[in-house]
Amino acid sequence: MLASGESLGNLIARRGKFPLVNAIAPLTSKARMLYRLQIALVFLAPVLLLVALYALGDALGVRAPLLGRNYVVRVALPEPGAMVGLPPILGPEDPTRPLVVIDAGHGGHDPGASGAGIREKTLALALARALRDRLLQDGGVRIAMTRDDDTFLVLEERAEIARRLGADLFLSIHADSAGEQAGISGASVYTLSARASSDAAARFAARENSADTINGIPLEGRDEAVNAILVELAQRRAQVQSDEFAGLIVREGEGALDFHPQARRSAALVVLKAPDVPSALFEAGFISNPEDAGRLASPEGQARFAEAMARAIRIYFARQAR
Repeated sequence: MLASGESLGNLIARRGKFPLVNAIAPLTSKARMLYRLQIALVFLAPVLLLVALYALGDALGVRAPLLGRNYVVRVALPEPGAMVGLPPILGPEDPTRPLVVIDAGHGGHDPGASGAGIREKTLALALARALRDRLLQDGGVRIAMTRDDDTFLVLEERAEIARRLGADLFLSIHADSAGEQAGISGASVYTLSARASSDAAARFAARENSADTINGIPLEGRDEAVNAILVELAQRRAQVQSDEFAGLIVREGEGALDFHPQARRSAALVVLKAPDVPSALFEAGFISNPEDAGRLASPEGQARFAEAMARAIRIYFARQAR
């Protein structure tokens, strides 16, 4: 009980209401040292772990990451507005001979699709070279390749090369991938869809300068609406010829090439949008399919492709000459 004039705080202190406070004894120097060591280990443990991992990696020959190492992939691109260099034209020197531009898809830092240990850019270049060699062997046709090495080209540059060379035909070679669906196989031929063709013609007419020509007709000094009509007419003519060439690829490839059930397709592919050059894109097969990949990567498969495609090209040019 409270004594006369005693405060509650004094009563609590007098009766020992805080036994824990009374029970705490001063730490010995040994205990203080132990606590300090434990705190230091909390901060040093991550550093010691990294040092141990680095030493282990060095012993195993594994290069550990270091601060300041350059992990940025840099790709050299041409200056804006710079003209891409034109490839050499192979074959007969006679300029009246038809010219086909062969475009091996992807390249450089762009590998394209991959499967069965094969990259699309490598396969496309091998097929393009096989076709070039077959056409040179047969003679009578001039050939240019958008790339003959592991070079990256912007999509628009590929079609522009064909235009600037005055090509009579443009063929882009690719390979497809179905991801986990390994059962899908077969080649396909793409041409520009009708809607994409009309849109591409309008964009081309809008961006080209007054000194350009379309199918040999100068656009200089003409009304923009007239230019748009000229470009669209040229695009429609090229589309009819593209469809004819695509049909020949399927016909001449029958029995030599394995086609997808839907062999003829159309799409808004940028690489096919040259307004006055008949163009087709050949998807050689699915490299996600082991059988397709093995066939396309083999010398025999590439020879069969080159023979069938060269035959379709020569028949197409013969028809255009009539």
